[in-house]
Amino acid sequence: MMKTVLFLCTGNYYRSRFAEVLFNHAAAERGLAWRAASRGLWLQDDNFGPMSRQAIRWLSERGIVVGEPVRFPQAVTAAELEAADLIVAVKEEEHRPLLEERFPAFRGPVEFWQIHDVYDAPPEEILPLLAEEVGRLIERLQQKAANELDRG
Repeated sequence: MMKTVLFLCTGNYYRSRFAEVLFNHAAAERGLAWRAASRGLWLQDDNFGPMSRQAIRWLSERGIVVGEPVRFPQAVTAAELEAADLIVAVKEEEHRPLLEERFPAFRGPVEFWQIHDVYDAPPEEILPLLAEEVGRLIERLQQKAANELDRG
């Protein structure tokens, strides 16, 4: 049965979208029964296109294709939060307050990472760090699946 990880960032334009595409690529390569989605907690209209050009460039330089057509950012809903098997918000300092403010009834567990936005650090620093976090998550989920098979 396919499980879902939901990546959250502020605008669903840069960090969460990058994590979604990278995760789905790596999970498919490894045959991991997980699929990623991504959403934003506070969408704004200051983006240039549907997804960050820096994120698309970083992925494509590594042979990872962003599916066409590239969808525009989407805001998370309470139903999506409840349905996800795992939720990862990419920066606790930004996203914990937004989650609490916009979804006060949501009590599910959220894993918080510490990945800055483009306003705080350049993509050359952020994207490799985010890729490392996604890689660690994939390893963890793969190990968990192997342990479940051993017990099963």
